[in-house]
Amino acid sequence: MSLPAAFVSVILIWSTTPLAIKWSALGVGFSFAVLSRMVLGALLCGALLVLMRIAFPLHHKARLSYLVSGLSMFGAMALTYWSSRVVSSGMISVMFGLSPLITSLGAMLWLKEEAVTMNKWAGMLLGLIGLLMVFQGGLNLGQGALLSLFALFVAVVIQSLGLVWIKKIADDGPPLATTLGSLLVALPFFYITWWLADEALPVSLPERAVAATFYLGIFGSVLGFALYYYMIKHMDAAKIALITLITPVLALLLGHTLNGEAVMPHVWIGTAFILSGLSIHRWGGGWLAYLKTAKRGN
Repeated sequence: MSLPAAFVSVILIWSTTPLAIKWSALGVGFSFAVLSRMVLGALLCGALLVLMRIAFPLHHKARLSYLVSGLSMFGAMALTYWSSRVVSSGMISVMFGLSPLITSLGAMLWLKEEAVTMNKWAGMLLGLIGLLMVFQGGLNLGQGALLSLFALFVAVVIQSLGLVWIKKIADDGPPLATTLGSLLVALPFFYITWWLADEALPVSLPERAVAATFYLGIFGSVLGFALYYYMIKHMDAAKIALITLITPVLALLLGHTLNGEAVMPHVWIGTAFILSGLSIHRWGGGWLAYLKTAKRGN
């Protein structure tokens, strides 16, 4: 696949995933929905590994990577699916838009690999302001919405710090093998969650829920992950960062258009703060250097 096609595909997959999460839980419960998605994703990953003859490493670093990835996947996805009962799909995407900021903070404090610059702190501050505005909307929607938003924020933190930990492990195994290993670690925990929360199979499976689950299992869990790693290897990081600026807005519009989700003004304002923070965090240093060079030229 060409890089532009991969870029557009990842944007579309990430923008539609929150709405698919909400639809997949219709009439079946959040725990059964996420368990079904992960089972489907694991089966597909296993089949692809066999068909493509990709190795499944079992050395120490690989096993540790599977463990960390699987546990962070379980924590993030379980909380996200639970929150989706109340939180809109657009709001889910906006909250996960904070992931690059939290990941960067974790890398600065844990890996010591990024310099603590003014533009990074400014970007994080704007992201925090945007987060507080989104939480203000949760207050207006009631106690249940506020608790769900907090759980969603914890999910973002778990996923972001999990990425930092995986980077620290520095396993260079095939991405598809890492995906399968993560799913195999996470699956028992998703099963226990379903057993504790529902324990019963749904009486009927709505067509929309089934279609959304297959979409998430195939595109969200496997294809999106593989394309993202493909871009990391072959595309400039600045271009990849554009994805996190596009998907929240597109997800808000899709949720409003296809699912009738109301988007209140403070959510748009909070989203603007978060996206501005992401932009300054990623490109602020370059902008500042350009302005200094332009001043010297004058």
